[in-house]
Amino acid sequence: MQTTCNPQENYENTKKRIGYLPRKETTLEVYARLGFRSGLEIHQQLKTEKKLFCRCPAGLYQKKDEYDGELIRHMRPTLSELGEYDGTALMEFKTRKNIIYRIKNETACTYDIDDTPPFPLNREALDIAMEVALLLKCSIVGEFHITRKQYLDGSIPTGFQRTGILGIEGEIPLSQKMVRIIQLSIEEEACREVSDIGHVRIYTTDRLGMPLIETVTYPDMQTPDEVAETAHHLRFLTRSTGKVRTGIGAAREDVNVSIAGGTRVEIKGVAHIRWIPELTHNEAFRQKALLEIKRTLHDRIPDPEAWEATNQKIDPDFFHHSPFLFQQIGSQDYRIVAVNLPQFRGLLSFFTQPGKVFADELSDRLKVIACIDKPNMTHSESLDSLINPKDLTALQRQLGSNPDDAQVILWGPEEDMATALETVEERCRLAFQGVPNETRKSFENGTTIFERVLPGPDRMYPDTDSAPIPITETLIEKARQNLPLDTATRIEQLKTWGIPADTYPYILKRNLFPLIARIVSDYDLPPRFVGTLIGHDLKSIEGTSSSETPFEPQRLLDLLAFVRQKNLEKTILKAMLPVVHRFPDIDFETALGKIGYKPQTKKEIVSRIPALRKKFRKIKKSKTLETESLWLMGQLRPLALGNLPLDELRKTVDGGPK
Repeated sequence: MQTTCNPQENYENTKKRIGYLPRKETTLEVYARLGFRSGLEIHQQLKTEKKLFCRCPAGLYQKKDEYDGELIRHMRPTLSELGEYDGTALMEFKTRKNIIYRIKNETACTYDIDDTPPFPLNREALDIAMEVALLLKCSIVGEFHITRKQYLDGSIPTGFQRTGILGIEGEIPLSQKMVRIIQLSIEEEACREVSDIGHVRIYTTDRLGMPLIETVTYPDMQTPDEVAETAHHLRFLTRSTGKVRTGIGAAREDVNVSIAGGTRVEIKGVAHIRWIPELTHNEAFRQKALLEIKRTLHDRIPDPEAWEATNQKIDPDFFHHSPFLFQQIGSQDYRIVAVNLPQFRGLLSFFTQPGKVFADELSDRLKVIACIDKPNMTHSESLDSLINPKDLTALQRQLGSNPDDAQVILWGPEEDMATALETVEERCRLAFQGVPNETRKSFENGTTIFERVLPGPDRMYPDTDSAPIPITETLIEKARQNLPLDTATRIEQLKTWGIPADTYPYILKRNLFPLIARIVSDYDLPPRFVGTLIGHDLKSIEGTSSSETPFEPQRLLDLLAFVRQKNLEKTILKAMLPVVHRFPDIDFETALGKIGYKPQTKKEIVSRIPALRKKFRKIKKSKTLETESLWLMGQLRPLALGNLPLDELRKTVDGGPK
């Protein structure tokens, strides 16, 4: 009997078979052949004082071990308005999770734990959301209706999220195209997850109920870079209001990806926009791999309905030639089960993502659905060679395997094995269909793992606790009066000012455009100088300087007023900024002393040039004018700082007697 294929060789061959290329080597034509399509769902916290449906403070966070009490819940699915269950809800119910909420009195109330009906909607959140919807050029609804969206992962104690659509059918401009907006919704934020081990998931409730907006685009993006560009534009747009939260977790991107023949897969909770190109690229090829696996299975098995896996309980002593397998299983009293997968030879080691194979699709689901922490399985085509070939041959004989079969070995608590076996067989049956609808969790290296079945429309139903809110023309017009310049107009203005393009992301991300515009207007400084002072110097200082007190960019206005009052030359700003950034409360006179500033007239500075020329000619062998000029500028620059423009000094140095 032929025991196995060569896993590493099969991995490389299947990688070539689907035409996988690193993203940097992938052309637009490749994405077009794949039929790449992507859309975004971006969640952005709003900067309000209170939460969305109660009066608890928003934006106060607790440490994971800092809480006043715990609450335990067990989630159960409910029927939709059409009398159907949502697939995600059923999957979560199967996990038999104990959900523990760590509650801090300062940040949560009885509404958060579903013991009190909702308060009236936070109108501050509605006003901010209206501004963003108008910036997206959405049509505003006539009445705002609140609905319930079922969540059985425990992230919301009620088992559902209150949400409502405010704007529909908007658009944003990219550099090469327009991207259409499906809708903008207002939602309440979910809990923060502390841990998820076995059948216990722990959350804190400090973030729960904070106001969010969710912006959903059509799948108009046709390359990974277009997806990232769209995400950046939406981030710049929301931040332009100055009314959204920033920092870790304040905004999260869900990215939907599909290719021709595939289906929509949601990459959930992408923490950084810079991850998006690699994640979407790899997801496109993962779907290509799953479609190739589907084609292979249908070639081998004409009647998929007749396909059936078999399994047997295995005694641990059976694997006496495989000590490394015992190390993986550990000393716990786990049940071990071997599963035979007819006609799956070569598919378990089939490339799906960089460093991942189809067997990982099984292992990931075992972790999520059966709640068996990894390592939870190995298989006949494992790259880690946990099973000795002698033991594998004996196992294949015991299972009655054929040469074209593959084998999986599972282990875990006795009470979880029925779910584990069901999970493995279900995922293998889904392989006959191609790409399952699912939500996947993202990682920085560009790969993803299974998170849950993709939710469907059956989880939405009206919220009978909340009355509709009329959206009048007066409300819309009030919001319209507060709108900032849109992002495209801001970018055009930065170009007109001659500010370098590499500063735009920092300026727009930090919403520093209004500050630049005010400085240019009120202090009559060259726009390019101001843009580089902020977009280059301040950015660089932020990356290297540390301060206990956060630096507020508006502090630049006070610094500019000081420089103007002292009649100092503008380039001194670049020298003072690092000091002021590190010590935000420092007195500006003290800051001048720290950089070694001394008042000097132009005459006093220029008078030193002849003596410096003589000194240079004594200590330097090279007497080219360029070298001499550079040396002189280096000697005189500290004296000129704040007293004389460097370009004027350079003209004097270059034009003086040689």
